[in-house]
Amino acid sequence: MPGTVLLLAASPLGKGCLVDAASVLPVLAAVPPAVLAGTDTANVVELADPLEPQAVLTRLRAAAAAPGPLTVYVTGQLQLDRRQRLPHLALARTTPSTVRYTALPWHWIREELRLRPTGTTTLLLDLHADAETWEWLRAHPLDSGREHAVYGRIAPPPGSRRAVAVPAYMKAVATILRSGWRPPVEQLHQQAMVRLGSDGYDGQGDLVLAAHGASAAPGVGVGVPGGSAPRPPVRPERPRPQSPDGLGVADPHAAISAAVQAGRHADADTLATQHEQAAVQAHGVASEEALHWTEVRADLAMFAGDAVRSCRTWLAVATARLGAGQPADAPAVEAAVDRAHHQWGQIRDTTQARELGPALADLRSRVPGRREGALDHVQRQLRQLQTQS
Repeated sequence: MPGTVLLLAASPLGKGCLVDAASVLPVLAAVPPAVLAGTDTANVVELADPLEPQAVLTRLRAAAAAPGPLTVYVTGQLQLDRRQRLPHLALARTTPSTVRYTALPWHWIREELRLRPTGTTTLLLDLHADAETWEWLRAHPLDSGREHAVYGRIAPPPGSRRAVAVPAYMKAVATILRSGWRPPVEQLHQQAMVRLGSDGYDGQGDLVLAAHGASAAPGVGVGVPGGSAPRPPVRPERPRPQSPDGLGVADPHAAISAAVQAGRHADADTLATQHEQAAVQAHGVASEEALHWTEVRADLAMFAGDAVRSCRTWLAVATARLGAGQPADAPAVEAAVDRAHHQWGQIRDTTQARELGPALADLRSRVPGRREGALDHVQRQLRQLQTQS
């Protein structure tokens, strides 16, 4: 089956730049697509210093929906937004005061990849952090999803304010791949770290990312203090249960993904509904366990082309989260309203769009989100729908 490769290199323009992220793209572009993906054939999408987070999200969403293995190469710098203090991938227009609106929230990457089958997604990361983000990372692992292989490094702030770093880890990866063969990702990572040698570290040491799929904790970040040698990938011993939930499926997400790829959308929704009901009985209707499966069902409706059901389900998720006391700018709340808004825009039946529009407008008044004018957009669309009645 063909693979998909997403090459994303991003860093701010001007004095806020910590790493010359785009400099690695020519080296990666010289690698045959099949080698980048580790498959017989592959499609490659390249994003060099993108300007808009929504544009990146669109490409990421399309790559995540592609069947077959997905490899995402990300080079850039992390910054925290001032309101929620959550990590973002800085884009070309990002400044410290505009992170929330001009950078790509890291949790968007996690959310877009979360329904992919276990073992089909690999992230290779060469990230650099400013001082504030570096301190945050020392206490919080970078969560990239529990079902994916994640390898790479996060470099600390440069010693000089004017220094612009080189993405040495990703260039080492690209150099290895230019041989025409991609070794298993663990070996690729180890070889790249060895090639870095002392150039890969300074006095503070990198954070080395080495987590393989569900066998590792979410977003494992392994600190390498000082200038010590790279450590091998960390694989905590954690046997996987035969059934998380008593429903007889060892890996329900993989079963659901397989059903979707086979076009059995009703079967996928039935399985997700069973897990949702079990979670409600065990933990309560507003629990994270139950809301997770409600979100899965909203995504499944989108995959099935049922924008009405997807929009309605996302509206229910957002309402439940707000009712449980979650703040309007919580990532999960914003994501639910944003996805409801997007699916509402896909509804072609004007009667159903008019029916769901007021509920969306009410939520948008409480959860404006990161895009300016989102509420105005809903209100304008509602007025247009009223004239078509």
